[in-house]
Amino acid sequence: MKLPIFIVTFVLAIVSSTASSNALRIDNKQILVNTIDEYVKNGANPFVYARVENRHGDILFEHGSVNETLLPDTQVDGETWLRIWSMSKLVTISLTMNLVEKGVLTLDDPITNYIPEFKHLKVAVGPNGEDLGSLNHYADNIKQTIREKDCPLKTVAIQKQITIKDLIIHEAGFYYQTGIKCLDEMLSQANLVDSQDSQTLINKLASLPLIQQPGPNYYYGTNTTVLGLVVERATGKSLSKLVEEIITSPLAIDNLVYKLSEGVSLLPKFSGADGQLRIMKPNEQDIFKGDVPAYQTSDQLYLGGEGMIATTAAYADFLQVILNYGVSNDYRMLKKETIELMTSPQTLKNDWGYDGFNIWVNSGKLGNGEFGRGGLWIGGGYEGTHYWIDQELGLIGLIMTQIYAPPTQAGDRDDNIREAVYDQLIVNDKPFRMQSR
Repeated sequence: MKLPIFIVTFVLAIVSSTASSNALRIDNKQILVNTIDEYVKNGANPFVYARVENRHGDILFEHGSVNETLLPDTQVDGETWLRIWSMSKLVTISLTMNLVEKGVLTLDDPITNYIPEFKHLKVAVGPNGEDLGSLNHYADNIKQTIREKDCPLKTVAIQKQITIKDLIIHEAGFYYQTGIKCLDEMLSQANLVDSQDSQTLINKLASLPLIQQPGPNYYYGTNTTVLGLVVERATGKSLSKLVEEIITSPLAIDNLVYKLSEGVSLLPKFSGADGQLRIMKPNEQDIFKGDVPAYQTSDQLYLGGEGMIATTAAYADFLQVILNYGVSNDYRMLKKETIELMTSPQTLKNDWGYDGFNIWVNSGKLGNGEFGRGGLWIGGGYEGTHYWIDQELGLIGLIMTQIYAPPTQAGDRDDNIREAVYDQLIVNDKPFRMQSR
């Protein structure tokens, strides 16, 4: 008997979905468990939680290992709340690109269209006009002289309007702590994170010089934080509200936010700056040369570059949008061509890969000089959070911890765990490594 076409289509869809879901699996999970455990046993991390998903959100592998001396009676899993720092940047950039698609703003818009307070920004330079963003290009004696110079530094007028794209690809000239005495003293005095709201932060940033002329050079810093301020001004809504409307609500993601809910707590802060794991000292994190985010419910400041907290499970749900070229949970947040732009070469092109819209696309070159899986979309955060996306295979991986300045035995933790995943990955019932040779 010939089956109706709609039944055949339905059956084929189920078979196809099942085959796709089962296309990836992890073979010897114990090898991965042992690899992860070693980075806790050797005193490199207070904990490590790793998670691997396919493009449907099915968990292929997860494991949490905890230093029970530092974190007694603590279980770390996909629902543990973490400070994700610069992993916030991809969230802010993604919602910005959604607004670009809607015509609310364009990548070429000068940011002064939205923040006129930045019309008179100055650029700090060395005594002979040296570009401070490129200090490593100068002789050591000149570099040291500039680094140790007391304020004030010489400033010059900005020569090019900063665009939204400049902010996204870190060519605007905003910065974190720099190692330049004068700039860091000014940054510390401004205490950016202590701003009561976005307007206060804008006023403080407007009073600080840029470290370089906008474009064409890369300098990592608070550029994405400024981007968040721009989209707030462009829409008249807070960054928190925009994330809710554009990302978390349509995707049904609960635990990707800026503020701690009542009854929710974060794990302690740890440091390995002395070569051994310990509880972090007060004010040890120096990224802003001042306060760091406290994530309090009463705060009215939303830092688009580093201000979010999340569970690993929630951030993995967000990454599904990037992996699946802009769509997840039957919601298209971004066009395919937007994701292609975000992962295309923009800056820092070298033997290791290149940077797109704050997404590093690796060449496969590893820290030990060997080569592993390349073409991955990679990112991470200040306290040792890490993610990668393998668009070709349809795979998401996250390796999460919370440590400032990990001790040397942390080594190439992310590379090694990530490569261990591919060593045990089975694709269509065949070992991936065997197929990729």
